[in-house]
Amino acid sequence: MAVERIADLDDPRLEDYRHLREPSRRMTVERSRGIFTLEGALSVEALLASPYVTRSVLVAEEHADKMVARLGAEVALFAMPSSAMTDLTGVHFHRGVLAVAERPEPRSLAEVVRGARTVVVLEGVNDHENIGAIFRNAAAFGVDAVILDPTTADPLYRRATRVSLGHVLRVPFARVERWPDALGELRELGFTTLALTPSRDADPLGAVVAGPPARLALVLGAEGPGLTTSALASVDRRVRIPMAEGVDSVNVATAAAIALSAIFGRS
Repeated sequence: MAVERIADLDDPRLEDYRHLREPSRRMTVERSRGIFTLEGALSVEALLASPYVTRSVLVAEEHADKMVARLGAEVALFAMPSSAMTDLTGVHFHRGVLAVAERPEPRSLAEVVRGARTVVVLEGVNDHENIGAIFRNAAAFGVDAVILDPTTADPLYRRATRVSLGHVLRVPFARVERWPDALGELRELGFTTLALTPSRDADPLGAVVAGPPARLALVLGAEGPGLTTSALASVDRRVRIPMAEGVDSVNVATAAAIALSAIFGRS
Protein backbone atom coordinates (compact mmCIF):
# COMPACT_ATOMS: atom_id res chain seq x y z
CA MET A 1 0.00 0.00 0.00
CA ALA A 2 1.58 3.27 -1.12
CA VAL A 3 0.83 6.46 0.80
CA GLU A 4 -0.18 9.49 -1.24
CA ARG A 5 0.40 12.67 0.73
CA ILE A 6 -2.10 15.41 -0.10
CA ALA A 7 -1.54 19.03 0.82
CA ASP A 8 -4.30 20.76 -1.13
CA LEU A 9 -7.70 20.70 0.59
CA ASP A 10 -9.33 21.31 -2.79
CA ASP A 11 -7.90 18.08 -4.20
CA PRO A 12 -10.86 16.28 -5.86
CA ARG A 13 -9.76 12.98 -4.35
CA LEU A 14 -10.90 14.33 -0.98
CA GLU A 15 -14.50 15.04 -1.99
CA ASP A 16 -15.78 11.91 -0.25
CA TYR A 17 -14.62 13.24 3.13
CA ARG A 18 -16.27 16.65 3.32
CA HIS A 19 -19.10 17.79 5.65
CA LEU A 20 -18.71 15.04 8.26
CA ARG A 21 -19.71 17.44 11.02
CA GLU A 22 -23.14 18.13 9.50
CA PRO A 23 -25.16 14.90 9.84
CA SER A 24 -28.11 15.84 7.63
CA ARG A 25 -25.90 17.26 4.90
CA ARG A 26 -23.50 14.35 5.18
CA MET A 27 -26.28 11.80 4.81
CA THR A 28 -27.41 13.58 1.65
CA VAL A 29 -23.85 13.47 0.30
CA GLU A 30 -23.51 9.78 1.08
CA ARG A 31 -26.84 8.87 -0.52
CA SER A 32 -26.08 10.84 -3.67
CA ARG A 33 -22.59 9.35 -4.00
CA GLY A 34 -23.58 5.83 -2.96
CA ILE A 35 -20.97 5.72 -0.19
CA PHE A 36 -20.57 5.39 3.56
CA THR A 37 -17.83 6.42 6.00
CA LEU A 38 -15.96 4.57 8.72
CA GLU A 39 -13.80 5.85 11.55
CA GLY A 40 -11.03 4.11 13.48
CA ALA A 41 -8.51 1.40 12.71
CA LEU A 42 -10.72 -1.49 13.90
CA SER A 43 -13.58 -0.42 11.65
CA VAL A 44 -11.25 0.05 8.68
CA GLU A 45 -9.71 -3.37 9.25
CA ALA A 46 -13.21 -4.86 9.30
CA LEU A 47 -13.98 -3.04 6.06
CA LEU A 48 -10.91 -4.41 4.29
CA ALA A 49 -11.78 -7.93 5.45
CA SER A 50 -15.39 -7.61 4.26
CA PRO A 51 -16.98 -7.92 0.80
CA TYR A 52 -17.61 -4.15 0.77
CA VAL A 53 -15.63 -2.15 -1.80
CA THR A 54 -13.21 0.37 -0.27
CA ARG A 55 -12.83 3.62 -2.19
CA SER A 56 -10.02 5.08 -0.10
CA VAL A 57 -8.50 5.44 3.35
CA LEU A 58 -7.49 8.80 4.82
CA VAL A 59 -5.05 9.03 7.72
CA ALA A 60 -3.24 11.69 9.69
CA GLU A 61 0.40 11.81 8.63
CA GLU A 62 1.66 10.76 12.05
CA HIS A 63 -0.30 7.50 11.73
CA ALA A 64 0.50 6.76 8.08
CA ASP A 65 3.37 4.30 8.48
CA LYS A 66 1.60 2.44 11.27
CA MET A 67 -1.56 2.13 9.19
CA VAL A 68 0.36 0.83 6.17
CA ALA A 69 1.80 -1.94 8.33
CA ARG A 70 -1.52 -2.64 10.01
CA LEU A 71 -3.85 -2.64 7.01
CA GLY A 72 -1.59 -4.23 4.42
CA ALA A 73 -4.14 -4.01 1.61
CA GLU A 74 -4.02 -2.56 -1.86
CA VAL A 75 -6.29 0.45 -1.50
CA ALA A 76 -5.83 4.15 -2.08
CA LEU A 77 -4.28 5.55 1.10
CA PHE A 78 -4.17 9.32 1.49
CA ALA A 79 -2.29 11.13 4.25
CA MET A 80 -2.38 14.71 5.45
CA PRO A 81 -1.60 16.62 8.66
CA SER A 82 -4.18 16.05 11.40
CA SER A 83 -5.00 19.78 11.44
CA ALA A 84 -5.77 19.62 7.72
CA MET A 85 -8.02 16.58 8.30
CA THR A 86 -9.95 18.64 10.82
CA ASP A 87 -10.26 21.53 8.34
CA LEU A 88 -11.42 19.14 5.62
CA THR A 89 -13.99 17.15 7.59
CA GLY A 90 -15.00 19.63 10.27
CA VAL A 91 -14.26 17.01 12.94
CA HIS A 92 -11.15 16.27 15.00
CA PHE A 93 -10.42 12.54 14.91
CA HIS A 94 -8.31 11.28 17.81
CA ARG A 95 -7.80 7.98 16.02
CA GLY A 96 -6.59 9.72 12.87
CA VAL A 97 -8.03 7.26 10.36
CA LEU A 98 -11.10 7.34 8.10
CA ALA A 99 -12.26 5.29 5.17
CA VAL A 100 -14.96 5.59 2.54
CA ALA A 101 -16.59 2.55 0.96
CA GLU A 102 -19.22 1.94 -1.67
CA ARG A 103 -22.71 1.44 -0.32
CA PRO A 104 -24.01 -2.01 -1.32
CA GLU A 105 -27.18 -2.71 -3.25
CA PRO A 106 -30.16 -3.26 -0.93
CA ARG A 107 -30.91 -6.86 -0.01
CA SER A 108 -34.31 -8.42 0.56
CA LEU A 109 -35.57 -9.88 3.80
CA ALA A 110 -35.86 -13.34 2.27
CA GLU A 111 -32.28 -13.16 1.04
CA VAL A 112 -30.63 -12.18 4.32
CA VAL A 113 -32.59 -14.65 6.48
CA ARG A 114 -32.04 -17.62 4.18
CA GLY A 115 -30.51 -20.30 6.37
CA ALA A 116 -30.70 -18.05 9.46
CA ARG A 117 -31.62 -19.36 12.88
CA THR A 118 -31.69 -16.13 14.88
CA VAL A 119 -32.51 -12.65 13.58
CA VAL A 120 -33.04 -9.26 15.21
CA VAL A 121 -35.79 -6.95 13.95
CA LEU A 122 -35.66 -3.20 14.70
CA GLU A 123 -38.60 -0.79 14.63
CA GLY A 124 -37.99 2.95 14.91
CA VAL A 125 -34.53 2.67 16.49
CA ASN A 126 -33.12 6.04 15.45
CA ASP A 127 -30.08 6.54 17.70
CA HIS A 128 -26.92 5.65 15.77
CA GLU A 129 -25.02 4.62 18.89
CA ASN A 130 -27.79 2.20 19.85
CA ILE A 131 -27.76 0.83 16.31
CA GLY A 132 -24.01 0.27 16.47
CA ALA A 133 -24.22 -1.38 19.89
CA ILE A 134 -27.03 -3.66 18.74
CA PHE A 135 -24.99 -4.84 15.76
CA ARG A 136 -22.01 -5.47 18.04
CA ASN A 137 -24.27 -7.49 20.35
CA ALA A 138 -25.72 -9.32 17.37
CA ALA A 139 -22.25 -10.41 16.27
CA ALA A 140 -21.32 -11.45 19.82
CA PHE A 141 -24.37 -13.66 20.28
CA GLY A 142 -24.59 -15.40 16.93
CA VAL A 143 -27.34 -13.39 15.23
CA ASP A 144 -27.50 -14.28 11.56
CA ALA A 145 -29.21 -11.14 10.23
CA VAL A 146 -30.80 -7.85 11.24
CA ILE A 147 -34.04 -6.54 9.72
CA LEU A 148 -34.74 -2.79 9.77
CA ASP A 149 -38.16 -1.18 9.51
CA PRO A 150 -38.52 1.93 7.27
CA THR A 151 -37.92 4.36 10.16
CA THR A 152 -34.84 2.80 11.75
CA ALA A 153 -31.60 4.78 11.35
CA ASP A 154 -28.89 3.93 8.84
CA PRO A 155 -26.54 1.28 10.28
CA LEU A 156 -23.81 2.42 7.87
CA TYR A 157 -23.71 5.94 9.27
CA ARG A 158 -20.24 6.75 10.69
CA ARG A 159 -21.25 6.83 14.36
CA ALA A 160 -23.03 3.48 14.07
CA THR A 161 -20.12 1.75 12.35
CA ARG A 162 -17.70 3.16 14.95
CA VAL A 163 -19.72 1.96 17.94
CA SER A 164 -20.22 -1.44 16.32
CA LEU A 165 -16.41 -1.79 15.96
CA GLY A 166 -17.05 -2.75 12.37
CA HIS A 167 -19.45 -5.59 13.16
CA VAL A 168 -22.15 -3.87 11.12
CA LEU A 169 -20.08 -5.01 8.13
CA ARG A 170 -20.18 -8.62 9.30
CA VAL A 171 -23.86 -9.09 10.16
CA PRO A 172 -26.12 -9.06 7.07
CA PHE A 173 -29.05 -6.66 7.16
CA ALA A 174 -32.05 -5.66 5.07
CA ARG A 175 -34.48 -2.77 5.24
CA VAL A 176 -38.13 -3.58 4.59
CA GLU A 177 -40.67 -1.22 3.05
CA ARG A 178 -43.87 -2.85 4.24
CA TRP A 179 -44.26 -2.71 8.01
CA PRO A 180 -45.39 -4.51 10.08
CA ASP A 181 -46.14 -6.88 7.18
CA ALA A 182 -42.51 -8.01 7.36
CA LEU A 183 -43.28 -9.75 10.65
CA GLY A 184 -45.85 -11.88 8.84
CA GLU A 185 -43.30 -12.63 6.15
CA LEU A 186 -40.88 -13.87 8.79
CA ARG A 187 -43.59 -16.11 10.21
CA GLU A 188 -44.22 -17.55 6.74
CA LEU A 189 -40.50 -18.31 6.52
CA GLY A 190 -40.70 -20.37 9.70
CA PHE A 191 -39.66 -17.84 12.34
CA THR A 192 -41.34 -17.37 15.70
CA THR A 193 -41.49 -13.63 16.32
CA LEU A 194 -40.83 -12.43 19.87
CA ALA A 195 -41.45 -8.82 20.87
CA LEU A 196 -39.31 -7.51 23.72
CA THR A 197 -41.49 -5.31 25.94
CA PRO A 198 -41.52 -4.22 29.61
CA SER A 199 -45.22 -5.03 29.86
CA ARG A 200 -45.99 -7.02 33.01
CA ASP A 201 -48.31 -9.38 31.16
CA ALA A 202 -45.56 -10.48 28.78
CA ASP A 203 -43.89 -13.86 29.25
CA PRO A 204 -40.62 -13.86 31.26
CA LEU A 205 -37.57 -14.32 29.07
CA GLY A 206 -36.56 -17.44 30.98
CA ALA A 207 -39.77 -19.20 30.04
CA VAL A 208 -39.05 -18.61 26.37
CA VAL A 209 -35.45 -19.75 26.59
CA ALA A 210 -36.54 -22.94 28.34
CA GLY A 211 -38.37 -24.05 25.19
CA PRO A 212 -36.87 -22.03 22.36
CA PRO A 213 -38.20 -22.18 18.80
CA ALA A 214 -35.98 -23.50 16.03
CA ARG A 215 -36.02 -20.16 14.20
CA LEU A 216 -36.41 -17.00 16.25
CA ALA A 217 -36.87 -13.32 15.42
CA LEU A 218 -36.37 -10.91 18.33
CA VAL A 219 -38.26 -7.65 17.73
CA LEU A 220 -37.00 -4.46 19.43
CA GLY A 221 -38.51 -0.98 19.49
CA ALA A 222 -37.23 2.55 19.87
CA GLU A 223 -35.73 3.93 23.05
CA GLY A 224 -38.59 5.38 25.08
CA PRO A 225 -41.78 4.59 23.16
CA GLY A 226 -40.91 0.96 22.49
CA LEU A 227 -42.77 -1.07 19.89
CA THR A 228 -45.89 0.28 18.25
CA THR A 229 -49.30 -1.23 18.84
CA SER A 230 -49.37 -2.59 15.30
CA ALA A 231 -46.01 -4.32 15.73
CA LEU A 232 -47.04 -5.85 19.06
CA ALA A 233 -50.25 -7.12 17.46
CA SER A 234 -48.26 -8.79 14.68
CA VAL A 235 -45.89 -10.97 16.73
CA ASP A 236 -46.33 -14.49 18.01
CA ARG A 237 -45.34 -13.77 21.58
CA ARG A 238 -44.44 -10.85 23.85
CA VAL A 239 -41.43 -11.30 26.12
CA ARG A 240 -40.07 -9.28 29.06
CA ILE A 241 -36.80 -9.18 30.98
CA PRO A 242 -37.57 -9.53 34.72
CA MET A 243 -36.37 -6.44 36.63
CA ALA A 244 -36.36 -5.00 40.11
CA GLU A 245 -39.36 -3.07 41.36
CA GLY A 246 -39.39 0.56 40.28
CA VAL A 247 -37.48 -0.05 37.03
CA ASP A 248 -39.46 -1.00 33.96
CA SER A 249 -36.82 -0.94 31.22
CA VAL A 250 -33.16 -0.60 30.25
CA ASN A 251 -31.44 0.88 27.22
CA VAL A 252 -32.53 -0.90 24.03
CA ALA A 253 -29.00 -2.10 23.22
CA THR A 254 -28.63 -3.41 26.79
CA ALA A 255 -31.97 -5.18 26.51
CA ALA A 256 -30.86 -6.74 23.24
CA ALA A 257 -27.65 -7.99 24.85
CA ILE A 258 -29.49 -9.55 27.80
CA ALA A 259 -32.04 -11.29 25.62
CA LEU A 260 -29.57 -12.44 22.99
CA SER A 261 -27.18 -13.78 25.61
CA ALA A 262 -29.96 -15.93 27.02
CA ILE A 263 -31.08 -17.05 23.58
CA PHE A 264 -27.52 -17.79 22.43
CA GLY A 265 -27.18 -20.68 24.84
CA ARG A 266 -30.26 -22.54 23.61
CA SER A 267 -29.74 -26.05 22.30
